[in-house]
Order: sequence, then structure tokens, then C-alpha cells
Amino acid sequence: LLLHVSLFLAYVLRVSLSIAIIAMTNSSHPHGWAGSAPHGSHPGFARDAPVYNWSTETQGIILSSFFYGYGLTQVLGGYCSGLFGGKPVLGSGLLLSSLLTLLVPLAAELGIGFLIGLQALLGLAEGVVFPAQYTLWAKWAPPLERSRLMNVADAGCTFGTFFALLMAGIICQSLGWPFVFYIFGGVGCAWCLCWFLLVYEDPAHHPWISAGEQEYIVSSLAHQGSSHGLSLPLVAMAKSLPLWAITIACFCTDWMFYMLLTSMPTFLSTILHFDLRENGLLSSLPYIGNGLGHILAGILADFLLARQVLGTAAIRKLFSALGMLLPATFLVAVPYIGCSSTVVVVLLTLALTIISMTGAGININHMDIAPR
Repeated sequence: LLLHVSLFLAYVLRVSLSIAIIAMTNSSHPHGWAGSAPHGSHPGFARDAPVYNWSTETQGIILSSFFYGYGLTQVLGGYCSGLFGGKPVLGSGLLLSSLLTLLVPLAAELGIGFLIGLQALLGLAEGVVFPAQYTLWAKWAPPLERSRLMNVADAGCTFGTFFALLMAGIICQSLGWPFVFYIFGGVGCAWCLCWFLLVYEDPAHHPWISAGEQEYIVSSLAHQGSSHGLSLPLVAMAKSLPLWAITIACFCTDWMFYMLLTSMPTFLSTILHFDLRENGLLSSLPYIGNGLGHILAGILADFLLARQVLGTAAIRKLFSALGMLLPATFLVAVPYIGCSSTVVVVLLTLALTIISMTGAGININHMDIAPR
């Protein structure tokens, strides 16, 4: 539950700009310069919120700058989690992300370069979150419950996306877009205090679980290999075909998912011409299906594994294949639909719902092959 809430907030922080940028930009200047327009010049939004004449290309650079930093700390986050534990690494990354989110309005006012740099720093901070949570799961999740537990936690990502897209549109229209970042960043800082107080690194140090539960978790994980400590088996990793297969599959899946995560609100606004409130609602709806799909995929995968209907490898391959091929088919169909908004939204919803099946496939497959 604590990881679910943490991932919920991590995605609230990273997604908020995707919808707020619509309120931040002057839609009548699609090829404008990177300066600011007079305050309150965007119709339908709270007054005194600055509006910027950013072109579509500039908006794309701003939104993508998060990923400049995000990819750089993935391996570092896992390495540091192995040394210091997943709890401090994840908590520190989330706290820094929350503080940086509070600074978004200031960075936008200072200039586009500051905002791009801030988004890159936000990516660096959030890049450690997922590797750190996997370190915690390696100490807490019994193998026969791993799919279910990890997918319930990962559902926090999509429910957080749903919440951020829905609420950001409402906040922009009622209070002004800067309050999106003030509210979400403030809540994130408050949650980090709860994280450091309530989370424990492993069952042995948790004061509230029963002795029987502690024994069950520890004994179920006893067969796992030990970590490599300070050293990384880089040569063995480079020669590992399963690792390369998981890496390539994750790249392809994340390409689809994050493209929709960052660009769908802009697509619905500029191509299908939905207003901000409708945009927030329609952009958020697919993530309800994605979150529920994560939970159901985890339950089904653990059921098949516990009943020995399929082996671990077969389950991971089946869920990964379905979670990649079907969404790709729906996305390829979108350009051929034209501007039929209903059909396009249905296809996007189906794509984001079914891609959640990878949560019981490649998204946790590395936990099956990696040492503790």
C-alpha cells in the first residue's frame, strides 16, 4: 500500500506538466516565441496566471526534457539501493521530485532554459524510484505472490496519472496553473515524511508484522541468490540474452506508454479540439482501465503460476506479447480513423488498458532472473 501511494504521487508529479502546459501556452500562437504573454490572457482560466507563447516544438522539448534525466539514474538508482537500501533511495528521490515540482512556476517565469533544466532534474530524481522499489520487493515479495503484489503497487502509477490529468484541468480553470504544482508538490513533501516514518527495509526490522508472517516471507525468499555488493557483473550482464530481451521489450513498451503519457493531452487539444476540462477527463479515463488491468493481470498470472497451468517463463512471454502487440495494433489504427473523436478515444483507452498486461510480463521479469 505504501509503495502504491508513493508511485501514485511519483506519477502525479511527472504528469502534471502534460496537462498544465495547455493552460500555460497561448493557443493562438502555435509558432510563437519562447516568451510570455500578458497575465490572464488565456480565456477560461484563472486570472493572473502567466501565459507563454511557446510553439508546439518548444512544448515538445519541454515535455521530453524529463526523460533526458530519467534514463540516466535508472542503473545508478538500482546500484545505490543495493548499497544503502531501497527505502532511503526511493524516499530521497520522491522528496527531491516534490521540491522541484514546487519550483516549476518560478522556472517558467525565469525562462524556457530554466524550465527545461528543471524538468531534466526532475527526471534524474524520479529515475531512482522504480529501481529502489524493486530492491524492496526483492526483500518483501514471496515468489508466488510477486505478480499480484507488484502489480497492485504499479497500479498506483496509472491511478496517479488518472488523478493528475483529471484534477490538473480543474485546478487550472479554478485557481490557475501554478497551483497545480504548488498543491501536488506540497502533498508530495508531506507524504515523504510518512514514507520515512512508516516504511521498513525488510521484514526482519519491521516491528508490527507477526512472527509467522515474517517467517513465511523470509523462508520463501531463502532460495534467492545474494547480491554482488559493491561489484557489478558487467560482463555477465552484457552476455545475458534474457537481459537483452527484457531491455528491448521494455524499450518498446515504454516508447508507447510514455508517448501517450506526455503527448495525449496535447493531441486531444490541438487535433480533436477538446477544451481543458474535457481534455483532462478524456486523457485520464484510459488510466483507470490501465490501473485495473495491472491488478487483474497480476492476480491472473499468480493464479496460473500457483495452479501450475503455465510455468514462469511461459506466463511472462504470454503477458508480454499480448501487452505489446494488441496496443500497437490499436495505435496504428488511430491515424486511419481521422477525427472521429469517439473512436479515437476508444482506441487509446483500449491500448492503455491492454498494455497493462506487461505488468505481469516484462515489467517484473527481471525479478525472476536477477540475484537478490
